[in-house]
Amino acid sequence: MKIINKSEFDSVIAQGVVLVDFFATWCGPCKMLSPVLEEVAKEVEGKLDIVKVDVDQDGELAMRFGIMSVPTMIIFKDGQPMTQLQGFMPKAQLMNELKKVI
Repeated sequence: MKIINKSEFDSVIAQGVVLVDFFATWCGPCKMLSPVLEEVAKEVEGKLDIVKVDVDQDGELAMRFGIMSVPTMIIFKDGQPMTQLQGFMPKAQLMNELKKVI
């Protein structure tokens, strides 16, 4: 899963459906979420992209979207935030959220 930075963020989310995982390397729940996102990425391949933003490296992006805790995931559709999800989420619950927008 690709980690993106602020210079590429807007172009990555501009078209289609993109789930952005705002995470930190020191965050336990973020580490637990990572394999779930890997599984989900395989299942939704071709329907949406999943990318990550390290809030310690790109705090400006975190502030832009009001990220107060990690992990926080935002689902974008054609550049617009559709849904914001916070905390660890089991695969089934995350898939249900994604099905609402894809």
